[in-house]
Amino acid sequence: MEIRTWLIYLIAVVGLSLTPGPNSLLVLAHGALHGHRKTLWTVAGGALGFVTLIALSMLGIGALLRASSSALTLLKWGGGAYLCWLGVQLWRAPALVLDLAVVAKDAASGTLFRQGLLAAVSNPKVLLFYGAFLPQFIDSNRSLWMQFVVMATTFAAVECSVEFVLANLAHRIRPVLNRVGRKFNRVCGVLFALMGAALPMTN
Repeated sequence: MEIRTWLIYLIAVVGLSLTPGPNSLLVLAHGALHGHRKTLWTVAGGALGFVTLIALSMLGIGALLRASSSALTLLKWGGGAYLCWLGVQLWRAPALVLDLAVVAKDAASGTLFRQGLLAAVSNPKVLLFYGAFLPQFIDSNRSLWMQFVVMATTFAAVECSVEFVLANLAHRIRPVLNRVGRKFNRVCGVLFALMGAALPMTN
């Protein structure tokens, strides 16, 4: 992966990690209930789940590339359209509400890790999202395996960093989510739409 492409990917991943979702809410809840150190297990479980989904997406992308030389171009434009659609859905979505009452009180490390892992892999839409997002940065002339390593490592590092910060700021972030969550969703929705429109034309 060229350094320019990686930098664009890094910026996009940071934006994605800041977007509210099930894992970020779970990390907020665990940070508030169990403290940021214990919540590292939740973060680690989520990271493993995301890397697993990225691997599955890359396997599917690799199979398509072997079947057709023009598959990557189609994936990029189809993925761009899907990202625009997600942006519209995020714009229309209500603010996420953190409900501590629904979070298990068991603070065992294995339980927190499992909850983080399941929150990441239990939503099939995430797999579709990676299938739309990752092709925007893939170079069919380079090793798909090495690109997976770079993409997965970058995503996991950024996601873990953001979620650890969320766990540390859990008590402060919760009221902010309630107050400006809808506006934040709309800002993220616009960014998704812009990314979906722009990324297919960058390579």
